[in-house]
Amino acid sequence: MNMHHRFETARASTGRESTVRKMLSDLVLACQQIEADIATEETRAGIHDRSDTRYPILARSLHERHDNLKGTIAMLEERVTSDLCTS
Repeated sequence: MNMHHRFETARASTGRESTVRKMLSDLVLACQQIEADIATEETRAGIHDRSDTRYPILARSLHERHDNLKGTIAMLEERVTSDLCTS
């Protein structure tokens, strides 16, 4: 029979925290890359105004992805902060 642990150990908590911090670092880097890709696409098209109907579809998609990643980063940062406060 498998026994499930009811309480986390300090080591397991630290491991999870470092995993989340690594994820955050990777997501921030992904955001930076997306920002560079958006700038490249805008420069290529010569259109920087998102309200322009000729604004590149790729840049629009990248903006949506960027916004989603920013939301994920904010949620994970909040989670790390709340985990630190409860520790």
